[in-house]
Amino acid sequence: MYARSTTVRGDPNSVDEGIAYVRDEVMPAVQRMDGCVGLSMLADRTSGRCIVTTAWADYDALRLSADGVKPMRQRAAEIMGGEIAVNEWEIVVLHRMHEAREGASTRVIWSKGDPGQMDRVIDAFRMGMISRIEELPGFSSVSVMVDRARGRTATAVNYDNREQLNLAQEPGMALRHEFHQRMGLEATEVAEFDLVLAHLRVPETV
Repeated sequence: MYARSTTVRGDPNSVDEGIAYVRDEVMPAVQRMDGCVGLSMLADRTSGRCIVTTAWADYDALRLSADGVKPMRQRAAEIMGGEIAVNEWEIVVLHRMHEAREGASTRVIWSKGDPGQMDRVIDAFRMGMISRIEELPGFSSVSVMVDRARGRTATAVNYDNREQLNLAQEPGMALRHEFHQRMGLEATEVAEFDLVLAHLRVPETV
């Protein structure tokens, strides 16, 4: 499966209006498109940064949806008063303990490494990391997306609430450092968000 993530760095005062637009206009339209398997939205109300991710059954569905989502993406940027950045990914890991709950929070880790080692990284994450991440306080789900050509990964770990996300920070960081060192990865950014929309029908991949 594949995903398209759209990042808007907008006005913090316009985030709630942007969330409403994505929930009421974008999500129903996208879900009617062939091959769509859902949408999620992360928001940082302090910085105004939001990430909307749409998931697709295969690469053809991702590609064919591009023209249809473009005007909605532009409108979202106008509402939130910010510039947009778009990335395409392959969804290689998705594991849920349970569905996201009201007030859920997400920590996203972006990393980079050797493009030729992506399969090794994915296998090692599936076999050695998921069971350990499950033990973090308030863990609800984890997803890993990769850009194989560029050697980039984006890992999103969801927690039941902000308190649990904070409690998991230190043990999660220790796991991340250990895994990155073993796999030759470098974390390029770590950020925390509210999980404001979680309507994904992506099946388990582990």
